[in-house]
Amino acid sequence: MHFLDDSLLPENQEKLVIQAAPYGPEWLPGDADDLPLTMDEHVQAAVDCYNAGATVLHIHARELDGHGSKRMSMFNELLGRLREAVPDMVLQIGGSISFAPEDEGADAKWLSYDTRHLLAELTPRPDQVTIAINTSQMNIVEIMSEEDLAGTSIAKPDYYQAYRDMVVEAGPDFYLEHLKRLHANDIQPHFQLATLAQLETVERLIRSGVYTGPLVLNYVAIGGGFAGRHPADLIEFVRRVPDGAVLTIESSMRAVAPMNAVAIALGVHVRVGNEDNLWARKGEPMSSVRQVEQMVRIADALGRDIASGAEAKKIYHLGEYYEDSDQTLARLGMVPNRRPGQRGFMLRETAR
Repeated sequence: MHFLDDSLLPENQEKLVIQAAPYGPEWLPGDADDLPLTMDEHVQAAVDCYNAGATVLHIHARELDGHGSKRMSMFNELLGRLREAVPDMVLQIGGSISFAPEDEGADAKWLSYDTRHLLAELTPRPDQVTIAINTSQMNIVEIMSEEDLAGTSIAKPDYYQAYRDMVVEAGPDFYLEHLKRLHANDIQPHFQLATLAQLETVERLIRSGVYTGPLVLNYVAIGGGFAGRHPADLIEFVRRVPDGAVLTIESSMRAVAPMNAVAIALGVHVRVGNEDNLWARKGEPMSSVRQVEQMVRIADALGRDIASGAEAKKIYHLGEYYEDSDQTLARLGMVPNRRPGQRGFMLRETAR
């Protein structure tokens, strides 16, 4: 992304899109006061986040026993209820479905490729499904402190080890087929990326014509195989993302607020919720709704407007697809592919 002299002025920035992730699949009841359990509570969590200012809902589902649901029928029911309760929100299904261990001592793991592919067949159809690119360690506890986890289920040795050793399986066999199925069912992929290597893989998918749609993505700074919290890494990732992409910053625990404050100032977007963070000040619990409200206050202090649901859908370019790699590159503000015999650095084509 290129920054001009006036790019930090809020009147020149896109309105802020706030993603809310209020379903915390890694936690168990009692870890946070606002973890939904019943279907009504799942729906109310969405309504409360929307009323606070969030316009994108990152969705997981929880069974009545407190564990993450892996039943597509439950996701279908929840999507149906959410379409009625929060019709203006972008509904984004978490692509892991649920990575939580079944019981204490079990592994934390992403589900099989075939199971994750079923997300393309949900009814009603979600607006987005998140997608990981390239297999990676996902040690979510690496940069969490003992204080972050105190009193939660993840503080127990078996759960801690399970999340420490978690791996995201997302090789080419997965993402090539998954992108194809999502496109066939008019579901936008929301890329979850953490490294420049992953971003470069996505660029190659675009340049080869495998993916021809909007580039909507999160920079995932949770450590343990994903990005860390160093501001220089965040800035470099922002610099490398194409101008026409839609970028959201995602981090963990009490780093969420400062990382998102940087994001708001830069003109990109933010994610909050109990899936990422449980705390306000040190030792002070903070609900998903309060986290959304905090983002609204920071944006207001910087003079940046909050996007409505309709505006968020427009910013995300929902329903858009492009004819080929050339059109995709142009729409994303990327330089064109090299033509046979062409030498030198590539420039964007201009009308003569």
